[in-house]
Amino acid sequence: MKSFPMFLRMAGRRVVIAGGGEQAAQKARLVLKTEADLTLLAPTLDPELAELVATGRARHVAGPVTPGSFADTALVFVATGCPGLDAALHALAKAGGATVNVVDQPELCDATTPSIVDRDPVVIAIGTEGTAPVLARQLRARIEQDLAPNLGGLAALAGRLRGAVARTVPKPARRDFWRWVFQGEPRATWTRGAERDAARAIKTAIAAGRAPDAASGGSIALVGAGPGAADLLTLRALRHLQEADVIFYDRLVDPAVLELARRDAERVYVGKSVGACAWPQDRICDLIVASALQGRRVVRLKSGDPVLFGRAEEELAAARKHGLPVEIVPGITAASAAAASLGRSLTERGRTDRVVFSTGACREGDALPDWADMMRPGTTLALYMAAGAAPALRDSLLEHGLAPETVVDVVTSASRAEESCVSVVLDRLGVEQVPAPAIILVRNEKSSASQTRPMPQLAS
Repeated sequence: MKSFPMFLRMAGRRVVIAGGGEQAAQKARLVLKTEADLTLLAPTLDPELAELVATGRARHVAGPVTPGSFADTALVFVATGCPGLDAALHALAKAGGATVNVVDQPELCDATTPSIVDRDPVVIAIGTEGTAPVLARQLRARIEQDLAPNLGGLAALAGRLRGAVARTVPKPARRDFWRWVFQGEPRATWTRGAERDAARAIKTAIAAGRAPDAASGGSIALVGAGPGAADLLTLRALRHLQEADVIFYDRLVDPAVLELARRDAERVYVGKSVGACAWPQDRICDLIVASALQGRRVVRLKSGDPVLFGRAEEELAAARKHGLPVEIVPGITAASAAAASLGRSLTERGRTDRVVFSTGACREGDALPDWADMMRPGTTLALYMAAGAAPALRDSLLEHGLAPETVVDVVTSASRAEESCVSVVLDRLGVEQVPAPAIILVRNEKSSASQTRPMPQLAS
C-alpha cells in the first residue's frame, strides 16, 4: 500500500483549485460536498464556476499565481487541462508547501481522488493509487447497487441516539444493540421507506435497555475458512469473522482470511503440526467454551470445511454440554478446490458416480483406512492429510488389483499462491516425497478408458 487512506475534516479549511474550465468544475463539485472554503485560481471561469462565485460558494482570484497563493491549504487541485501549465502550477504549489493533486498526472500527485459512494454520513472511498480508475468506477457502481439510497439517514439517526444508548444500554450489550439496528429489523424497515417505524422501534429498544433479540450469553461458531484463498470464504463466514470477539484459528488458515476479521477481535493460534501436541483437542475445547461462557462471540476458524476431518464433533459436544448456542458454517473443502485447480469434475456421468472422502492421518495406534475397499469401479477417492500416506496408499491399491498405470492427481496447497498440481501413475506415487498440505485424488472409472486417458503432466 503506497497511499494511506484516511478521511480529513474539511470544515473551515481552505481548498484551492487552479483552473477555470470543466476539469476544475469536476473537482469543485466534489469539494462542495464538504464544508471546505473553496478558492478558484484562474483568469476566467466557465459559467458553472462563475455561478459558484456569484452565490458565495467560492472565492475567485484572477491575478498572478505565486507560491503564497497555495499557502495554508488543506488540499490543492491543479486542473487547467494544459499539461505544461499544470506542471508549472504544481511546482508553485509545492513551493507553497501544499498537498497537491494534478488531474490526469498521477506522477505529480501527493493525493489521489477516489471514486466515492456518498450516503452521507456514510461515505465509501475506492482508490487504486491512480493505476486503474476504470476499475474503481466499476467497484463504485457495484457498491451503489448494494446500498439503499436512504442508508445515510439511518446512520445519522444512530449518531443522534448514540448518547442515549450509552446512558441506557449496558456496555456489554451495546454491540448486540447496534448489530440489531444495522443487521436486523430496523434497517430492513428503514430501507423499505418506513423510517418513522424504524426510529420508533429503535427508541423503544433504548427505553428497554436492550435489543429485542439480544442474547445474554456467548456463542460458538465453527467456521470453515475454505482451502486457503481468502476470496473463497463464504459471506456467512465473513459475517461471523466481522462479529467475533475472539477467533481460534488453525495452522492452515491463510493470514489473508484473518485480515477480514474485526480489527479488535482477539486472535488465538491453536494450530497443530504433524507429530506435535502443543494444542491437544481437549485443551482447545476448554478454551473455546471458557471464552463463550464469558459472554463472548467465539469463532473456531478451521481450514476447509469444519465437518470434514476437522474435529467438529468434539467441539460441538463441548459447547452443547455447557448449553452454549453453536453454529456450523460450511466452507469449501479441499477436494472441491483441488478439482477446480485441475479443471476437472469429481464425478463424471458413466465413469465416476460416487466420491469417497478419506483421511491419510489417523490417531496413533489406529489402523489405516481400507482404501482398497473404497475403490470400487465408478469411484473418485479424495484422500485428505495425504502427504505421508502416499506410499501406503500406493501399496494398498496395487495389492488389491488397481492398475499400475492408473493416473493419480496430487494437489498441494489448493487455491493458494504456492499451489502445485502433479499427475503420476499409481506405481510411481510416493517414490518422491509429497509436500504438505496435500490432497490425493484417485479415480477408478467404470470405463476401461480410464487406464489410458492422456496425462498432460507426469512426474518422473
